[in-house]
Amino acid sequence: MTMDLTWHGHSCWHVTLGETDLLIDPFFDNPHTSMEPADVGPVDYVLLTHGHADHIAHAGEFTDATVVGTPELVEYVTEHHDFADGVGMNIGGTVEFDGVFVTMHRADHTNGIETGYEHDAGMPAGYVLSDRMPTQESDTEATTFYHAGDTGLMSEMRDVVGPYLEPDAAAVPCGDHYTMGPTQAAIAVDWVDVDHAFPMHYDTFPPVEIEVEEFAREVAATGSDAAVHVLEGDETVTLGGGAPASLEHH
Repeated sequence: MTMDLTWHGHSCWHVTLGETDLLIDPFFDNPHTSMEPADVGPVDYVLLTHGHADHIAHAGEFTDATVVGTPELVEYVTEHHDFADGVGMNIGGTVEFDGVFVTMHRADHTNGIETGYEHDAGMPAGYVLSDRMPTQESDTEATTFYHAGDTGLMSEMRDVVGPYLEPDAAAVPCGDHYTMGPTQAAIAVDWVDVDHAFPMHYDTFPPVEIEVEEFAREVAATGSDAAVHVLEGDETVTLGGGAPASLEHH
């Protein structure tokens, strides 16, 4: 099955699989998007990787959706916004949402909410989204996207995400300072062994401004065969199943 991926800048991705729409880390106050939250249209699920403001800032604009995250983060968001429903899940768990299998994986980061870190939102996370339930048996027909969240490089990418969750494409933070920079992000791409890589979490504000071309050079230097796609804001690509996965820009 094909999967449409739209990058709205920073770490905000709109994922459509079949009839199901998921929005990851809604944050539209960034220079890579010209859209407002209301322009996105209805979504079924809002997936939150962690509680920092540049990842949950506009979650409250999508309260008709089901909000998904760690139990602590879902509790916080539903207390502060009138969400129709919330699903708390945790690291290593897989939940099916209307034909989309969502696996939560850890991210190496911090996760306090609000100035002064008044609320602990649990473990920071990333998500692996697929049209098939992940198993130990390799499935080249699955279409699978890895959103790494805010993270540093970690061996679980090499030991778990790559060999067992088998993503076709990965979006990795590469802006440095608060997350991986281009070098470590490139190693992450190599470790998860994807066909397609997307940089994210860069050029939003001064500490994360980089020359994004450096990320592509670093990916090539690892020996990875992954194609690096530097998207324009609000650009959509279609990820297709099969081996290797195809990608169409539109």
